[in-house]
Amino acid sequence: MGSSKLIDSDFEKLLAESVKIHGHLCPGQVLGVKMSILGLSKIGIEDPKGKDRKSLIVFVEMDRCATDAVQSVTGCSLGHRTMKFMDYGKMAATFVNLKTGRAVRVIAKEEARDKAKEYFPEIEDKYKAQLEAYKIMSDNDLFDMMNVKVDIKPEDMPGRPLKRIRCDSCREYVQDMREVYRDGRILCKPCADGGYYTLEDESYGK
Repeated sequence: MGSSKLIDSDFEKLLAESVKIHGHLCPGQVLGVKMSILGLSKIGIEDPKGKDRKSLIVFVEMDRCATDAVQSVTGCSLGHRTMKFMDYGKMAATFVNLKTGRAVRVIAKEEARDKAKEYFPEIEDKYKAQLEAYKIMSDNDLFDMMNVKVDIKPEDMPGRPLKRIRCDSCREYVQDMREVYRDGRILCKPCADGGYYTLEDESYGK
């Protein structure tokens, strides 16, 4: 596998671009940038924002700082349906090459947090020590990596919705085949199983 153009790029430049989007520099930004460079190189994606942009989907497992960095480096986003958020609470991301089917899951090592202090023992603030150490630590020290297979359903792919259908309860429309069929009725997920919000106006949808 040839090296990625991203690896040959200036890491500091990629980090600066990520910080501009995220709003501040933090250990998560460094991890996210390095995680992305590693993942992309392993699946053969050289130009994620250019010629390879239609060949890439990324699954992120955390809604933390590193996710903004992954988006910045890869160009993937929820709006383009090229970034998928899996709410696992893990500092990990899976990079998928749609053309070849190759996929790798990159996981930040927990022990890297403690190891970072060894690089900069003079820095009392552990987060500042992590920030500086992560910049120079090797991929082997920072990450575990596994080859995986990811089956992506047609309704989860980028492009126009395959179907739109109306919920029999709230009357709102559901797209991308997220509806639930229950007792002969077509329901959206909140009406079927409850959602993150509670309806205060009971007349809505009647």
